[in-house]
Amino acid sequence: MVRRITGFSKFSKEEKIDWLVKAFFNKQSITKETLIKYWNTDEKLQRLHDDFIENTISNFYLPYGVAPNFIIDGIDYTIPMVIEESSVVAAASLIGKFWSTRGGFKTEILGTTKIGQVHFIYEGDAVEIEAYFKDVKKDLLASTESITANMRKRGGGILDIELRSKTEELDHYYQLHVTFETKDSMGANFINSCLEEIASRFEKEGIHIVMSILSNYVPECLVRAEVSCKVEELIQGTSEIDPNEYARKFKTAIDIANVEPHRAVTHNKGIMNGIDAVVLATGNDFRAIESCAHAYAAKDGRYKSLTQCEVKDGVFRFWIEIPLALGTVGGLTALHPMAKLSLELLQNPSAEELMKIIAVAGLAQNFAALRALTTTGIQKGHMKMHLMNILNQLGATNEEKELTVAHFEKVPVTHSAVHEFYKTLK
Repeated sequence: MVRRITGFSKFSKEEKIDWLVKAFFNKQSITKETLIKYWNTDEKLQRLHDDFIENTISNFYLPYGVAPNFIIDGIDYTIPMVIEESSVVAAASLIGKFWSTRGGFKTEILGTTKIGQVHFIYEGDAVEIEAYFKDVKKDLLASTESITANMRKRGGGILDIELRSKTEELDHYYQLHVTFETKDSMGANFINSCLEEIASRFEKEGIHIVMSILSNYVPECLVRAEVSCKVEELIQGTSEIDPNEYARKFKTAIDIANVEPHRAVTHNKGIMNGIDAVVLATGNDFRAIESCAHAYAAKDGRYKSLTQCEVKDGVFRFWIEIPLALGTVGGLTALHPMAKLSLELLQNPSAEELMKIIAVAGLAQNFAALRALTTTGIQKGHMKMHLMNILNQLGATNEEKELTVAHFEKVPVTHSAVHEFYKTLK
């Protein structure tokens, strides 16, 4: 059966669905019903969602949760999180409360510079292209004045333009490396517009422009978040765990992530569980954040942990430094009602304040994971959170769920064990 079509984008949403269900699904009426069931009942809101991307046929929902009790630089926050993975929001909530009684999280913005590049090929003399760049640099900046006017009023704009030779890495390859300050805007459209204007004015025989595009690698758009306490305060209540041994194991776990890439990837993935969840909730670009974070983790030539730990003079310190290019105005943050709600929940932060909050979410998530790994193990808590997913897959009633949850309070949760217990209920 041929499953190709011409003019699909011109179909109405209903026509798109009709073609899809006939071409790809056996239970056509059920499939169509499912797709339509996830349309928003508010027609105006659904039209807004339809316009976010092309060929929209329905919505794909993810849970929207909140993690309360975070104290960041002395301010109380409840952090919105959009994620499908069990235990992430619970872990963040637990750690937010834990550190709220130990001074909270401290943060610092280390830089806000963003980057764009005009990539070009030039086969002529290096001295000649350098001289030409010096002659036209002021003109290149002047050519963008109409684009940068509003941004400059807000304290942003183009910071500098550099000519960089990359001919040792690729024959005849040069770039104009442009740095930007975009204030509360993520700035992608602004940066790309500036770059294209610069490229159009950077004309000389022998210069072959390849492309003009922002970089999502922004190592100078950097934030630091940190927690610290006395080592003996790391252990709560009547725990039999020795706090000094626990602190040592915790630090060793990070040391391992700094020398073993297989561990570092999983370690940093846990950090991104917290970061991506808040990035999504606030309408920012989690793919850009992810790629930048992982590139930064490999900046020294080996992929390492994004977090660091120190135990010195009886004090435990744990911190993260991570690049985060975020926006609180424009784009989806101004269009998606839930993104706007998230920003209001966060007390309408500036881009810098949002950088701090999101870095804290990543640090908290990593602390939760390492605490579990170095004490009880990761699966105990994770599988208890996963229990409800298993019961929903089995179609359990509310009464059956209550009985099963009670049973597994003191019994290890495994997929097979839940299935076996559920059979006894039936």
